[in-house]
Amino acid sequence: MPRPVRSRPAALALVLSLALGLGLSACGGDDDAAPFSGRVLENPYDVPATELVDTDGAAYSLADSTDKRLTLVFFGYVNCDDVCPAVLTNLASAMTRLDDADRDAVDVVMVTSDPDRDTPEALRSYLDQFDDAFIGLTSDFDTIATVGRSLAVGIDRKDPGGHTTQVMGIDPADEAPVYWDATTSPSQYAADIHALLEES
Repeated sequence: MPRPVRSRPAALALVLSLALGLGLSACGGDDDAAPFSGRVLENPYDVPATELVDTDGAAYSLADSTDKRLTLVFFGYVNCDDVCPAVLTNLASAMTRLDDADRDAVDVVMVTSDPDRDTPEALRSYLDQFDDAFIGLTSDFDTIATVGRSLAVGIDRKDPGGHTTQVMGIDPADEAPVYWDATTSPSQYAADIHALLEES
């Protein structure tokens, strides 16, 4: 089945109008509207079709395998003791705040930044502590580093935690026009996800 394709200007316009509209409504219009917490990219990242491997050993591409209306992607690793568990806990909590329709339209994916140590089994066990629906991806180091660079995430083999910790939002056009930083709360994620899904 062909995937929906949205032009870059249309995809960016959608996110920009959403972010601007929510921001303005919070400043004076609808008191119940939450401001948009994600950061909108003026030039969305093109998501590479490079094949990685999920924890079941199946091929998985952040472009071709992300069939949901929104995919949230985070680079992290099993032995991370601070930022990774905090981000994953916030994402897991955000998922519980969504209704069934929204939850079914979102995937959360973690790509390991430490593939030399994070076996598929270790990665699956780690993610199951947060949400057993979260998808874990691995590959050889060079492949992961290449995918990371495409999304402005630099992976260092000697320091798997030495990279940016944003959560990227991938849309059906295989672009990442928005990201959230590590301080985003569960309620902020949930409000943004619902707003994005309503507009898509």
